[in-house]
Amino acid sequence: MTLTESQLIDMLQMQHDMNSKVNTDWVLANNNWHRAIQVEGVEAIEHHGWKWWKKQDCDMAQLRMELVDIWHFILSAALQHKHGNVALARLDMMAEQNLHQKTVQFDNQYFVLAQMNLLAKLDLLVGLATVKRTSLALFESLLTDCGMDWTLLYGQYIGKNVLNVFRQDHGYKDGSYLKIWHGREDNEYLVDVLEMTDLNASDVRATLYQSLKLQYASALEKC
Repeated sequence: MTLTESQLIDMLQMQHDMNSKVNTDWVLANNNWHRAIQVEGVEAIEHHGWKWWKKQDCDMAQLRMELVDIWHFILSAALQHKHGNVALARLDMMAEQNLHQKTVQFDNQYFVLAQMNLLAKLDLLVGLATVKRTSLALFESLLTDCGMDWTLLYGQYIGKNVLNVFRQDHGYKDGSYLKIWHGREDNEYLVDVLEMTDLNASDVRATLYQSLKLQYASALEKC
């Protein structure tokens, strides 16, 4: 299943709005979105497990959430490249998507995505981000390896976008927000809430926000 133009426009606009909520002059701030992709990519590697000297279990739910986080920064980098213009960013991303690339060129090598495992693809994502590059073909391949597609990503993105808005509304930027609720990170609560929510409903964003608000209020009472 391919990424549709309507899904991409929605997500680009939501990302633009979210970035503007953090900083109205976010385009001029020229944030290092690729560094953010690097960090989230390494966190995804940690959730996958990579230490050959000890037993590790892959936390696929959290790995998927890291991919959603990475997508936020891919969108932001695309918007930044077009000076915050959603329409132009959409054109660039759809043109790349329509190439249906099977390989990724990096460091004078061509990496065949079909011949790589999930961990190697995460390594490549981090490497590309180091030189301020992204690849939609690589990201789509990562989605597939994690049992996701663009439609599922779209729903998950909406959820994380709502959480990010919620965080900003409740003091994330000034440091007063509590990220741990009843001993669990808010991301984990979001995973639970998403599983119980109809992501195709017209009021999905309001429903998700209210669910998070109730959980957060309960956590504050216990502090």
